[in-house]
Amino acid sequence: MVLKTFGWSFAVTALGLVAAVLYGGWEAFGIVAILSILEISLSFDNAVVNAGILKKMNAFWQKIFLTIGVLIAVFGMRLVFPIVIVAISAKIGPIEAVELALRDQDMYKQLVTDAHPSIAAFGGMFLLMIFLDFIFEDRDIKWLGWLERPLAKLGKIDMLSACIALIVLVVTSMTFAVHAHQHGGTHVDKAQTVLISGILGLITYMIVGGLSGYFENKLEEEEEHEHEIEEAAKKSGKPVSAVAMAGKAAFFMFLYLEVLDASFSFDGVIGAFAITSDIVIMAIGLGIGAMYVRSLTVYLVRQGTLDDYVYLEHGAHYAIGALAVILLVTIQYEINEVITGLVGVVLIGWSFWSSVRRNKRLELEGSAAEA
Repeated sequence: MVLKTFGWSFAVTALGLVAAVLYGGWEAFGIVAILSILEISLSFDNAVVNAGILKKMNAFWQKIFLTIGVLIAVFGMRLVFPIVIVAISAKIGPIEAVELALRDQDMYKQLVTDAHPSIAAFGGMFLLMIFLDFIFEDRDIKWLGWLERPLAKLGKIDMLSACIALIVLVVTSMTFAVHAHQHGGTHVDKAQTVLISGILGLITYMIVGGLSGYFENKLEEEEEHEHEIEEAAKKSGKPVSAVAMAGKAAFFMFLYLEVLDASFSFDGVIGAFAITSDIVIMAIGLGIGAMYVRSLTVYLVRQGTLDDYVYLEHGAHYAIGALAVILLVTIQYEINEVITGLVGVVLIGWSFWSSVRRNKRLELEGSAAEA
């Protein structure tokens, strides 16, 4: 089971490490190994959240997630994304950005650093909306009941998540403007960029999340009336309608997963620049890490881990909330990547431990009832 799920990850690791040695010797080998571990530690919460969505898809779409999805994650976010943000921020073409990355890595790193506020605002708002929508929803299973029960009551207010997110964004951009003005005013104009980027992150969440939610609900309705639909389809000679609806639902959930992965990868890509500014080494290291995150996602789904450890999803969403706050704070303050990674690991570890305790308690109660 482990080899079947992680086989491709092991193969990519071996190929990536060999490529690193051939490209830059043993120093490159070491940097790639560090980047891989960094990506896995920063994205473990990503795997847990992905698993919650992926378990609703069939085996075909799980394979799509592990093939096409990997190409998007590795080549799109870990290789193309850093080049695109440099091209946009420096107002140069993509080919010139690649040449700059290979020729003048210090300048390339500086341009990425300059683009960080807009990246952090976009990713921070997208992740914040995921967290807010989760904690404002009334759930049968509650992890931190003292907190989640009152928040679920507040969640009955329409558009509360969006209002809070927009307030956070306005405060963040205004604080950034004041901070920039106090330090010479060199980045005051970027406060507007932060505001626009954050709004775009919010819009992206609403569009992709709204479409995936709509088709997910449609899919559930189809499943509830599966037998009636099949009978009606046979009589009318149109047996493919239910399949088409499932395909749409799966497609938009897949799209949602990719945008979610992109938002999660912001911290990994930005954190990687603290270790190296060589885009080849960065792409190899982060690509290996991305493979493991995807394999781990599928493993969690197939093992039914989320069903056995019911608080894991809660812990992952709290980690998302923490990451969203960290991204917004890093717009003007530097935060060590180790702290970013540890916050997620601690929250998920805590939720796992709480799940184990819950399972033991239920087991004891079941044994007592039988006795």
